[in-house]
Amino acid sequence: LLALPTPIEHNGGMHELSLLRGVIDAVNESVPGRNVLAVGMKVGTRSGVDVYALRQAWDLARVDTTCAQARLDLDIIPAAVWCPQCEDTVEIDEYFALRCPKCDTPTADLRGGDEFQVTWVDVE
Repeated sequence: LLALPTPIEHNGGMHELSLLRGVIDAVNESVPGRNVLAVGMKVGTRSGVDVYALRQAWDLARVDTTCAQARLDLDIIPAAVWCPQCEDTVEIDEYFALRCPKCDTPTADLRGGDEFQVTWVDVE
């Protein structure tokens, strides 16, 4: 397994297929000429990416690439904020306002859930 230290950033308006083509380009740059068996990613629930669409687009994105036979392993990261009132990081629903679900304190201190990052690549 090879770790890729640099997160792949995306614009929230991009389509999942385009995002995956960028992922495959980054993988090819990191492991040129290698046969890729699997790609691992962290995808946050507030990343703006539809996880279902991402999984579906993988089959199309990898055609005729070094990832043609590779599987896509996703680690879904829940959205979380720091609550200054509770002094704790708390998980939130990605569709609601940035408020602590325990005490209803507003907070914009997002601590997780916005990830879109290749974390590892398995090659032969």
